[in-house]
Amino acid sequence: MEVISMIVKDEFGVMQRIMGEFTRKRINVETIVVGKCEVPGMARIVLSVLSREMAEIAMERLGRLQDVDSVEMVDEPRQSAYALISTSKGWCGLIGSRDEVAEIIEKTDPEHYIKTVNAL
Repeated sequence: MEVISMIVKDEFGVMQRIMGEFTRKRINVETIVVGKCEVPGMARIVLSVLSREMAEIAMERLGRLQDVDSVEMVDEPRQSAYALISTSKGWCGLIGSRDEVAEIIEKTDPEHYIKTVNAL
């Protein structure tokens, strides 16, 4: 899995234009994390796709959009994973490396969970 991080304008419609590039190239986005960031008036979008080839195609297209200030592929040491899993006692949040979170999910085999990847 490859992770792409973008700094984008924090404006209405930006996410739709960004996701339109993935739709046009038939690239599925596996995870998305979006929020305000360290640059005033901007937001950070971190998303993941399955292959490096798809990530490179997406990055080339995203770099052309006016709404995108910067786009980069994030190497694995700068990535972290988050998960929310169901347990018999309720919901539990997990934070760690991609491998650590995947291992816990595999060992606990929760009935329901959501997992995402994030990076700066």
